[in-house]
Amino acid sequence: MSNSIQQEFKTGKLYLIPNDLGGSAPLEVLPLSVKKKIEDIDDYIVENEKTARRFIKKMVPGKSQPSLNFSIINKYTKPEDLPEFLAACLEGKDMGVISEAGCPGIADPGADVVKLAHSKNIRVIPLVGPSSIFLTLMSSGLNGQNFAFNGYLPIDKAERKNAIKKLERTSLELNQAQIFIETPYRNEKFLEDLLQTLQQQTTLCIGCEVTQASEAILTRTVQEWKKIKTDLHKKPCIFIFQKEQ
Repeated sequence: MSNSIQQEFKTGKLYLIPNDLGGSAPLEVLPLSVKKKIEDIDDYIVENEKTARRFIKKMVPGKSQPSLNFSIINKYTKPEDLPEFLAACLEGKDMGVISEAGCPGIADPGADVVKLAHSKNIRVIPLVGPSSIFLTLMSSGLNGQNFAFNGYLPIDKAERKNAIKKLERTSLELNQAQIFIETPYRNEKFLEDLLQTLQQQTTLCIGCEVTQASEAILTRTVQEWKKIKTDLHKKPCIFIFQKEQ
């Protein structure tokens, strides 16, 4: 292997293909480069074959569905099964990784196969697309130069509140925005825990249904949020808070 970052690759390429975030026509939020690459690729690694086929059909209606090959990567996939997912790349064919929503590899199981691709000297090429995490951060007014994505917090109420308090202290110490996601049907409970646990002047941003017609992104203090009526149930949301002096 070369010591330069510029490597020589003798395999097919692995393209990371972003998906829309739901509720909008894909080509309204995805560039034509994504459409063109889907036209060329028949081998995919996805979380759900049915929804992946639906997405591909929206992007390229005329593409032959019987010619498509899918490997499924999700929480049930065994690590020892991953190497065979990249067989087409090793045979010289380009492949695609498609997330259920947004960008592959970010809060997404596709990261595991991407890591494996690097170890096999397969060139990984990310395509441009929407990420609710970064779009909400862009719109939040919070620290875009120092932030941490924490994913999901513990479900247990006591553990979750302890984690929130700890991350609020970290936010203050490091001047760092703290970013979270939650399963949509638990959004209201998560917001309740945030408002009960965070200090009154801590700033909280919620990005709800980002890129959809119903998109709402709002930044307020915890004290102000307590006066706002919300309906986040079953709506995809991103939560960001930051504690300042």
